[in-house]
Amino acid sequence: MSAASVEEHRVLTRRLLNPLTIRSAEPVPVSDALGRVAYADVLSPFDLPLFRNSQMDGYAVRSASVATVPTTLRVTRTIAAGDTGSEALAPDTAMKIMTGAPVPEDADAVVPVENTTLDGDHVTITVSRHSGEYVREQGSDVRAGTVLVRAGQLLEPRHIAVLAAVGLPYVDVCSRPRVAVVTTGAELVSAGEKLRPGQIYDSNGVTLASHLRANGADVVAVFRSSDDPEVFRGILDDAVASAELVITSGGVSMGDFEVVKDVLGPLGGEFGSVRMQPGGPQGTAVVGGVPVLSFPGNPVSTVVSFLVFARDIVREAAGLAPIPTRRLPLKNSITSVAGKRQFLRGTVQDGQVTLIAGPGSHLVAAMAWADVLVDVDADVTALGAGTDVSVVAL
Repeated sequence: MSAASVEEHRVLTRRLLNPLTIRSAEPVPVSDALGRVAYADVLSPFDLPLFRNSQMDGYAVRSASVATVPTTLRVTRTIAAGDTGSEALAPDTAMKIMTGAPVPEDADAVVPVENTTLDGDHVTITVSRHSGEYVREQGSDVRAGTVLVRAGQLLEPRHIAVLAAVGLPYVDVCSRPRVAVVTTGAELVSAGEKLRPGQIYDSNGVTLASHLRANGADVVAVFRSSDDPEVFRGILDDAVASAELVITSGGVSMGDFEVVKDVLGPLGGEFGSVRMQPGGPQGTAVVGGVPVLSFPGNPVSTVVSFLVFARDIVREAAGLAPIPTRRLPLKNSITSVAGKRQFLRGTVQDGQVTLIAGPGSHLVAAMAWADVLVDVDADVTALGAGTDVSVVAL
């Protein structure tokens, strides 16, 4: 793969990953559906409320019996929430009723307890009530067949609440793309281990997995390989066996120990440079029918590569909307390297963009402090304060 523009490489990765966007439905318990995406419209199987019930603690009455107040009625029984009795209410009587309890037949109003005085088995009503007051009618919220959740809806707690209220045990959601991450490098060690000279902590595995999960993917495994081709090939085989997409980090540049390129190249992988900074070295391959995206190993390069080439299609495969690009003005003037599209880190304050640190691919802290990626065209070398630039949320 010779030097390509960002858009050319985007087209290549889109073509490679497009099959991931054809998703199937996955039934999951409603209790586990938070953050998932509804696969199809969800219809209510029942009316809600399921039956006429009381909105208040008080007394179920015929409104005609309390048209003139004060009036005293005989209390014939108490109805608790969950009561299954169906005794009709006689004229000029009342039934004590709890919130949520079924309203008896022939009762058309509920008098709140604070508008009453109880004396033995008689209650004095001091405020008249019209028909329908404090009575929740069956289906007054939704009718059976009403669409509760639309296809493509990201399920939030409010959606879980209504699905649970109509008694749905499962909901069909979009299946998540299964992704495996493989980081490479003899210098990498796990967090918590003591570093020896020349070693660094493996942040890319954790970082890529976090970005993938945040964008709807199911991260099935995070592997780490040395620079030994046999070791990497064995790990790659395990990754391919468990995933629909494999993302690798490191081993794609022009050095002597580029294990990803050395192994995937003979398998038909394409490696080269994209005219961008950071993230220039890129690779793509297909192993056992599974697409492999290979990103450079510098931490910021890895993240920018994911954001530019993989995030939107991973989100699409998960049923999520793309992250929108905005145009915002620069707070200060900036300079840029000619011939390479720059993806700079910035922060938005008061509707203006300020760059955070420089363009270096090792500036991890600057990525943490930033909240947007600033996209500067390859033919731009300087932009003045107030100039609008394209930004996308990190």
